[in-house]
Amino acid sequence: MSSIAVSELEYAPPGADSLFFDVSFGVSPGEHAALVGANGVGKSTILRILSRDYEPDAGDFSINGSSLCMTQDVGMSRPTDTIRQMLIEVAPAELRTAGRTMVAAEAAMLSGEDDGMAFATALSDWGDLGGYELEAQWAAAARRSVKTPIEDFDSRLVSELSGGERKRLVLDLLLNSGADVLLLDEPDNYLDIPTRVWLEEQIKACKSTILMVSHDRALLESVATKIIVIEGSGCWVHGGSYTTFPQARTKRQELLGDALKRWTDEERRLFHHMKIMKQRAAQNFKNATKANAAETRWEKFVAAGPPPPPVPDQFIALKLRGADSARRVVQLDQVSVGDLFFPFSDEVYFGERVGLIGPNGTGKSHLLGALAGTIVADEGRISFGPRTSVGTFTQINDRADFLGRGTFDIVRDRTQEDEKAMKSLARYGLAQHARQEFDTLSGGQKARLEILCLELEGHNVLLLDEPTDNLDIESSEALEQALDGFLGTVIAVSHDRTFLAGLDRFVMIGDDGEVYALPDFDVAMAALATPHEVTRIKLVKKLTGN
Repeated sequence: MSSIAVSELEYAPPGADSLFFDVSFGVSPGEHAALVGANGVGKSTILRILSRDYEPDAGDFSINGSSLCMTQDVGMSRPTDTIRQMLIEVAPAELRTAGRTMVAAEAAMLSGEDDGMAFATALSDWGDLGGYELEAQWAAAARRSVKTPIEDFDSRLVSELSGGERKRLVLDLLLNSGADVLLLDEPDNYLDIPTRVWLEEQIKACKSTILMVSHDRALLESVATKIIVIEGSGCWVHGGSYTTFPQARTKRQELLGDALKRWTDEERRLFHHMKIMKQRAAQNFKNATKANAAETRWEKFVAAGPPPPPVPDQFIALKLRGADSARRVVQLDQVSVGDLFFPFSDEVYFGERVGLIGPNGTGKSHLLGALAGTIVADEGRISFGPRTSVGTFTQINDRADFLGRGTFDIVRDRTQEDEKAMKSLARYGLAQHARQEFDTLSGGQKARLEILCLELEGHNVLLLDEPTDNLDIESSEALEQALDGFLGTVIAVSHDRTFLAGLDRFVMIGDDGEVYALPDFDVAMAALATPHEVTRIKLVKKLTGN
């Protein structure tokens, strides 16, 4: 039967303290479980351990049945690869090894480094292991997932597909593979809303046992049948959907009791862990270092004494204040960018929250870039009203002015005082990363730093490109609360349905290049769910009364 069992898993990155320890959970056959927790607690690392990319420092795990894994950056980190190379990386282990060997042997033959014998052998091994049957699955998945037909997987480059197409192709392949177990790391990233709805339907129909990492609250509420929470260096399990998870966590925290009981429970856990490690060291001297580390951890904890009640949750305090501006914030007069969408006009007024939505590749980020002034509109005119100060959040946190600089220095430039800089970093959960360079921060940490800079700069017009993409759930909720109290105007591109539900109105760019003005969230979601141009136009007219 397909299942996952994890017992007392521990892992420390090279040269660092333990990222987590005493992580134990199980996923039963057919369950669709989600790993949740703050950015940086080790969710992706656990998937990499289960896929045998990383070796745990302690603990055991088992996966019953065949398994396939998808990393969160699949198809993104090496855009010069062929589609064949991308798909080989998500193949079963034996075929993955054979595929890599085949690609390397073929390159050597074509460059003249080899006479072709190695390639012939590799090709034979690929066929014997079922490589040609796998290629048939690739072709079927591509027909369902990619707009332009793929004639040759060996020569078509990954970069010729959009990020959403790459992700959907891999997901289609895995979810229809028949594998017993699927390990999916942020499968929703880079997907537009129609494709996220497709993903929900595919996961619910999939008979495989699934363990996934996701920050998409709508997706989790729809498909997760079990929530595995990574926090406090360990984990606990909520045996229900994400819909009931917040209430379950609140109840759990209440049952933990007062600070002394929490401290005592943790001291007992550390002591028990130390005893286990000493027993292992007595049986095998190679475990002596780990046993000493466990004893040091326990001794330091005891020496510190019972602490005051700790904050049980990750606390992110965003304070986007904003300021007053003219009533008409921005006017767009017959604006278009390239041949992405037809010219359109609109006016955005002070205090509005406007969502730019539509399928991937329709030009939403280009329109936001035109508003920010980083892209020149090919037609039309964009003008901002008096007393407007525009701040921009980039989709991939690509800030050239931050590269090579320390987190503290970036923030201090905006506070002019050391103490204020450190307090600001603490409010965003970044104090421990103050001396870290921007380049080395995680995606979620970069996103929080960029939002902090927007706060400190005091803009009253915010242009946000996928602001929740790399944020954990708590940080996304903190951002939404901050925007609720923000004195200013927000224009945002997003595929996060929970985030979009808090906006006032929407501008949708369709695949056909048409631009639609939609009055509310429900109308916007209905329009996005309608793929055909004529049907969509009729629906929009019916829903808006035009």
